[in-house]
Amino acid sequence: MVQSAATTVAGYLTELPKEKREVLAAVRKVIQKHLPRGYREAMAWGMIAYAIPLERYPATYNGQPLCYAALAAQKNYFALYLTCAYGDPGEAQKLRDGFRKAGKKLDMGKSCVRFRRLEDLPLDVIGDVIASTSPEAYITRYEGARAKRAK
Repeated sequence: MVQSAATTVAGYLTELPKEKREVLAAVRKVIQKHLPRGYREAMAWGMIAYAIPLERYPATYNGQPLCYAALAAQKNYFALYLTCAYGDPGEAQKLRDGFRKAGKKLDMGKSCVRFRRLEDLPLDVIGDVIASTSPEAYITRYEGARAKRAK
């Protein structure tokens, strides 16, 4: 599955084969446990997304909720999008250090952590990164980045 047309998280999970559903369920549980209050889980961009809803912050550049993290099953791997770490060099370093200390290989693009098995993720590190930024701090970071681009 590359991108789903499901409109609900339950619908998305139902589409997946059992083994993929189990991996996503385990990572999702960690995200939900550590997610700061104010973010909302929903389907967006064909995956499970955790974002600041538009009613809380409508001033996004694309008119979509401000994405904090996302989770998806791709054809050959799983993807955990940690925009919360991508936009914060300290959190990105914490993520790299956490993988290294856990003896795990970090396969990461700009914000996308790719993994093939649940065992590839240090779930405690993922939980810490998810818990790291309140919606208010995330909005401040987002606005700062947008202001730099505008100059």
